[in-house]
Amino acid sequence: MIIIGLHGGGARFLLLEVVPPMKRMIAKVAGVSAAALTMALVPLAGTSYAAGCSGAGCDNRGPVSMGCDADAVTKGSATSRTHSGLRVELRWSPSCQAAWARVTATGEQWYERYGHIEKWSGYGTGFQRSLQVTFPNPGSDWTNMLGSPSAYYRACISAPAATNEVDCTPFW
Repeated sequence: MIIIGLHGGGARFLLLEVVPPMKRMIAKVAGVSAAALTMALVPLAGTSYAAGCSGAGCDNRGPVSMGCDADAVTKGSATSRTHSGLRVELRWSPSCQAAWARVTATGEQWYERYGHIEKWSGYGTGFQRSLQVTFPNPGSDWTNMLGSPSAYYRACISAPAATNEVDCTPFW
């Protein structure tokens, strides 16, 4: 409600009722704002999220923390020939253009064993880099990533203290 005082010839006041139209405008603005906020906060079904890195920008970063595990696929796996219960998988994220090794041990391990991811410029030639992770006792874990859309990768199991044998996935 607005009160307007008029001067001259006496005190007269004009009362204007502005509350109902103002309420309608506030209600409309609030409704539109709430709808916009809801659309921003609730993603549509099937929405994909952008990865936190790509290619060489993923080097030595965690696949889970970068969101690269969301679309990851297993490109190969290997088991230890001499130590039962050890498995390594070569994991690849198309959105991140990066690979990593996931290791799994199903039983107690008596020696240190490692899983590692290798990055090569060619198929078995031009070794570039390797990252490793110790096998859990028991459980699963993974290496950090190495990225490049044009590199070749393989994942391996090594047990240097026990046999020095290395078991690897085929190159991918």
